[in-house]
Amino acid sequence: MSCLLKSLYKNLVRPHLEYCSQIWNPHSIKYIKLIEGVQRRATKLVQGMEGLHYDDRLKSLNLMRLETRRVRSDLIETFKIVNGKYNINSESFFEYDEGRRRTFKEII
Repeated sequence: MSCLLKSLYKNLVRPHLEYCSQIWNPHSIKYIKLIEGVQRRATKLVQGMEGLHYDDRLKSLNLMRLETRRVRSDLIETFKIVNGKYNINSESFFEYDEGRRRTFKEII
């Protein structure tokens, strides 16, 4: 039963929570908690997980926090832009300083 619920969550619910997260990524703690609460509640529905702490439920279900997934997704997108995987000029997003370190270019 737990495998079915996990599969349903990963295939039907989580895509809605992560859709275009690179654009609308919540910065307010209030919204982060609301979105994370959906996953928190879904993990409680798995039989035998009701009494466990949230992090323990995630570990035993082999899931990660949605906030961690958003950061990971941001890093992957940055990697793709910098390495030319998209037809986007990386200089429109990043500029290099004299020490050859990358810095974020503020877009206004």
